Amino acid sequence: MRILALDVGDKTIGVAASDLLLFTAQGVEVIRRTSLEKDFIRLGELITQYEVGTIVIGLPKNMNGSIGPRGEMMQQFAANLQEHFPQTKVHLWDERLSTVAATKALISADVSRAKRKKVIDKMAAVFILQGYLDSLSC
Repeated sequence: MRILALDVGDKTIGVAASDLLLFTAQGVEVIRRTSLEKDFIRLGELITQYEVGTIVIGLPKNMNGSIGPRGEMMQQFAANLQEHFPQTKVHLWDERLSTVAATKALISADVSRAKRKKVIDKMAAVFILQGYLDSLSC
């Protein structure tokens, strides 16, 4: 079974999936958010397509490690997701600086600003998932 990672924002959800051996993370897509119901329909399709057993959701912590309003929103999103997909394990993963790291990687790859905007959430999900996968092998 694969692991799916989500970088959840107000307008989009970046999605990444692991390989079958749980070594690497690959970007999958960016879901344009319209409603929680439609988000969960698309996520259900991805869970089935990628045979997902675990979902990792980026938890935006403050730099001091505390959880602010955005983190609380992700905790609620994770609880809703777990309730909607009880067969799937849902974990929250510290995502501090994942978007910054994704932006730096895209800039160093000479990706234009317009293209970066379209894929940044997917890349952030890749960084979240890769961090999670790396922690499993320790």
